Amino acid sequence: MTLSVLAVFVPTFFFVSFTPGMCMTLSMTLGMTIGVRRTFWMMYGELLGVGLVATSAVVGVAAVMLRYPAIFTFVKGAGGLYLGYLGVQLWRSKGKMSLDLEAARGADATPMELATQGFVTAVANPKGWAFFIALLPPFISDQRPLVPQLGLLLAIILSLELTCLILYASGGRTLGRFLTHKGNVRLLNRIAGTLMLGVGVWLALE
Repeated sequence: MTLSVLAVFVPTFFFVSFTPGMCMTLSMTLGMTIGVRRTFWMMYGELLGVGLVATSAVVGVAAVMLRYPAIFTFVKGAGGLYLGYLGVQLWRSKGKMSLDLEAARGADATPMELATQGFVTAVANPKGWAFFIALLPPFISDQRPLVPQLGLLLAIILSLELTCLILYASGGRTLGRFLTHKGNVRLLNRIAGTLMLGVGVWLALE
């Protein structure tokens, strides 16, 4: 992966990850109710789920890329259009939180239950699957070994995801108050939407 590609991928994924979705809102809620230290158990499960979804997306589409290059070209173009669609949807979003702040209490949960909650939240989100299937494969080059590229992508994804989870969990009530204002959430959505729309156009036209 070249530096120019990384310069596109890293900020796009960061802002998309930082946008308040199910996992981030869950992290913030648990951070406020059970503390950041215990919330790490949920984070471990969530990162495992994200890693599984991302790996499955890359490996699955990479198999298609190797066997059917023409289909992969179509998938890449369709993925770019889908990312563009998601970008437009983020721009049109009214800025609502995706999870009620009172819906994720975990005071009595065991570490395993917290980890399971994070894992299930990451894996059971169909939008997460669609996003990874659309975004990740086009950043994989068929001219280079798959494993090193996948390892680098996963390292970046999980590092950014963990950073965002910690920010949400440690932000606690301050971040909660910030995100209760629809204008602030809408701004984050529009930044992420603009980046995603740009990546979508780039992938569709590449």
